[in-house]
Amino acid sequence: MESHPDTRWLEWSRRLQAIAQTGLTFTRDFYDIERYKAIRQLAAEMLAAGSGMEQSAILGLMENETGYATPKVDVRGVVFRGDKLLLVRERADGKWTLPGGWADVCASPAENVVREIHEESGLLTRALKILAVFDREKHEHAPPFAFHIYKIFMLCAIEGGKETTSEETDSVGFFGEQDIPELSISRVTTAQIARMFEHHRNPDLPTDFDRD
Repeated sequence: MESHPDTRWLEWSRRLQAIAQTGLTFTRDFYDIERYKAIRQLAAEMLAAGSGMEQSAILGLMENETGYATPKVDVRGVVFRGDKLLLVRERADGKWTLPGGWADVCASPAENVVREIHEESGLLTRALKILAVFDREKHEHAPPFAFHIYKIFMLCAIEGGKETTSEETDSVGFFGEQDIPELSISRVTTAQIARMFEHHRNPDLPTDFDRD
């Protein structure tokens, strides 16, 4: 039987972070505040030990999160030209991904993904369909993040613009299914790219989501 690494520490650290964040949002008792801060510190220590990331950086991210703890939302644009898929190369790691990023407040998922595509590739698009909503931790992304993340993949049609790089991307291109370059696995996986091509070949497929 194939063995898999035990990643329960990742779920435990996120759950502790969520308890601490929500507790700090609602409590007014001094002693409870100190207890929730201690829980947040423990969550940061667990995540740092398991991932190799800097504990101080993790704690800084956690301290910036306030309010009731909910998943973050990442949007990814799926844009085809013929049978080739739009990818952008991230300056941060020199690898390729579907254009996208964190969803901004006060904008719909469609507005967010259209904005991200334009900012990262120069292309003007129109959102057509949600192809997939995935839980990041249920897929082969690396490295782990301190927070729970939902990823929305949205099919978009080109309406104009010109392929242009940005502060975040240094190359823009369209690739066939057999010519996909090295991917930024933190942002998109090989299996997800393959699934987007399946949707392209079979446009009547329903939206994908993690069922458990």
